This record gives sequence, structure tokens and C-alpha cells, in this order.
Amino acid sequence: MNTALILWGLLFSSIGFVYFVYGKKRDNLVIRYTGVALIFFPYFFNNTVILVVVGLALMSLPKVVSRYY
Repeated sequence: MNTALILWGLLFSSIGFVYFVYGKKRDNLVIRYTGVALIFFPYFFNNTVILVVVGLALMSLPKVVSRYY
């Protein structure tokens, strides 16, 4: 396993934990489920570039959803 992959996965999982706690505090399902997705998605990717792209897309998801709803 690549060191960069491990570090990026740790970073996105940590951010996902913060999203989950914040979404639970604010009672916002989009932020909470985005946090859960950020915690678990690094287990499914073996390419660092794809991991970073998907992680950034997931991090921006609550902002995009709140803009349209």
C-alpha cells in the first residue's frame, strides 16, 4: 500500500468524522451522511488521484446540495 494513499485516507476520514459530528449537532442528514461516506470511502480505492478527486467531490457535496434545496 502506498504511503500517500494511507495519509490521504486518514485525512479524509478525519474530515468525515468532523462532518458527521457537525451534521449530528445541526441535525442535518446531508452533512451527516457525507461524513459517513468520507469515513468509509478510502477503503474502496487503490489509486491516490481517484481517492483525492472523490474525497474533494464528497467534501463539496453539502455545499452543492444546500445551494439547490
